[in-house]
Amino acid sequence: MSATVIEDLAAELEIPPDGTLSRVLFRDDRLRVIGFAFAAGEELTEHTSALPVVIQVVRGRIDLDIEDRSASLTAASWVHLPARMPHSVRAVEPSVMLLTMLPGAGA
Repeated sequence: MSATVIEDLAAELEIPPDGTLSRVLFRDDRLRVIGFAFAAGEELTEHTSALPVVIQVVRGRIDLDIEDRSASLTAASWVHLPARMPHSVRAVEPSVMLLTMLPGAGA
C-alpha cells in the first residue's frame, strides 16, 4: 500500500462560477473521501447517507442543517453524522468541503 498526499485541497477542487463540483479524492475498503466545491448560494438539499460521514470545510463558509439544528461551518469546523441522519448543505460563500464516508464503520 502506498501513501496518498494531496498538498493543496483547494487547488484540487476549483470552485466553479456556478454550480457544484464533486470528485472522489480517495477510496479504499475503509473510507471514501469526496471533495465538493460550491459556488456561493449552491446547496445540497436535504438527504441522508447510508454510511456515517465526517464533514470538514477546507475553504469558505457553509451552513449545515441537521434535524432541528443549524450550524455555520468554517475551516475550523468538524462534524460527524451517523448513518441515515437527514441533513442539507448550503454554501454561504464560494466554498470547498470534504466529505469522508466511513464504509468500514458499518451502516
